Amino acid sequence: MHALTIAQPTEVNQYADKSIDVLLNMWLHGKSQSTQDSYKRIAVKFLTAIDKPLVNVSLDDLQQWVDSLPSANDNTRKTYINIVKSLLTFTHQLGITHYNVGKVVKTPKPKDALTERILTEQEITILIHSETNQRNKLILKMLYYCGLRATELSGLTWGDLSERGDGNGQATIYGKGSKTRVVIIPSNLYKELEQLRGDAGKADPVFRSRQGKGFLTRAMVWEIVKKAAKRIGLPAPSPHWLRHGHASHSLDRGAPIHLVSQSLGHASVATTSRYLHAKPSDCSSLYLG
Repeated sequence: MHALTIAQPTEVNQYADKSIDVLLNMWLHGKSQSTQDSYKRIAVKFLTAIDKPLVNVSLDDLQQWVDSLPSANDNTRKTYINIVKSLLTFTHQLGITHYNVGKVVKTPKPKDALTERILTEQEITILIHSETNQRNKLILKMLYYCGLRATELSGLTWGDLSERGDGNGQATIYGKGSKTRVVIIPSNLYKELEQLRGDAGKADPVFRSRQGKGFLTRAMVWEIVKKAAKRIGLPAPSPHWLRHGHASHSLDRGAPIHLVSQSLGHASVATTSRYLHAKPSDCSSLYLG
């Protein structure tokens, strides 16, 4: 099998003798560990499927691979295609390939299913209060009230949390795209977190794994949310559904869109505006009949 190589030894290129792992590490440098893991997994799937050195990947190879992707989930197809296009762009920029064949491949536009992923305030309230484990209950509360991503929550240390003069707390979040933001923690939630702390130091995780003092993984956070949802008969949501709920419900209650965008760490207000479109307050259909 020649798929997991960059080029034949006869190729004249300063990267030709590098392993594919070295190339992938260069491509993903600076991204979070969870992003690196998922991107590498998909890139290796692609290279294994086409079964030829990376430098020889043609447009036909890429198109055949795209056609082979399952059509049931357009969002997954979009993710796979965008990741491989990113890899091919990177190799072209390095001069490994003469042409960027990924540039001409169109990324599908899947149905926006955001509205299907927004739980009601009542559903989230029941989800939280049905959780009997105190650590897990606080995890659900932090995901919702602070709008955190699973990776942001799992990496929190006590040094990231501090008390404010107004009785509320605040968390310094190191988020997506290596951006740092500060999120206010409501006073009651902050008091509950302080009770959880015990004798933990600043470098210790806010939410410890059950095996000891280690950090939770993203997968562990997913499992906690999944079990809590199953307990009350909800479809298995991801932790991100609580973040969706934070955005949608705060906008419903009159929070300025720029404030919600800043709190969630969105790259632009346009991303936050999707929540307004998912649950419009008015529609021309109401003016008919």
